[in-house]
Amino acid sequence: MRRKSLVILGLVFALAALQSCSSKPEQSLLTSYFHAVSLNDVSTMSSMAVDPLKIEAESWAITKVSEEKIEPSGLAELGKKEADLKKQYEASSGPALDAKDSLDSAKDEFNSARTAAAKGAAKAKVDAAQKKFEEAYQANRGLLNQYNETKTAAAKEEEITTFSLGAGQLPNVRDLKGDVHSKDLEVQVKGKDGAAKNYRITIKMYDLKDEAANIARHGRWVITKFEQL
Repeated sequence: MRRKSLVILGLVFALAALQSCSSKPEQSLLTSYFHAVSLNDVSTMSSMAVDPLKIEAESWAITKVSEEKIEPSGLAELGKKEADLKKQYEASSGPALDAKDSLDSAKDEFNSARTAAAKGAAKAKVDAAQKKFEEAYQANRGLLNQYNETKTAAAKEEEITTFSLGAGQLPNVRDLKGDVHSKDLEVQVKGKDGAAKNYRITIKMYDLKDEAANIARHGRWVITKFEQL
């Protein structure tokens, strides 16, 4: 089994260069993937898919292939957005804490008031402070949610980028510029019981460049998403 795994893994990387210039990279990629599936070779499956899925398959066929899309890499922009949102969130934390302190002071003043007039004036301060705190708190929480969502999206995009490039950890990966090629496939898989299941599979290939060092970073086609239809 180990020898078969090594042979398949070697073929995967040998085909990677061909895939980047092939008009039908999906065929060779899925052929290798489903062969690894038939051997229960998780290591080889993991070399081709970001989140490998073990699919019970007696046979399979590609039933639909979308037009290849070519879009600018969005990792650099995501990284910039993440950094900007982090600054905005941190900047909003101080005013939110100050608003909370003002609210607590207003509540203390209300609790210590002895006359009806003093209570009324203190209550007005509490209401105003409460409104200001809620606005500051909601703004702070909103920025935190946006920051966390963008951070997660940037981390996932960085993972897929480095996976396609096969370069391990690249310190400057978020600075690379270039294009992302992608295709959406529909695949019918038949199990040993004859039942058919349909999947939508997304494959991507990153063709980037380190402009500072003038180094091209040509990636390989990889599976980035499985979705059962």
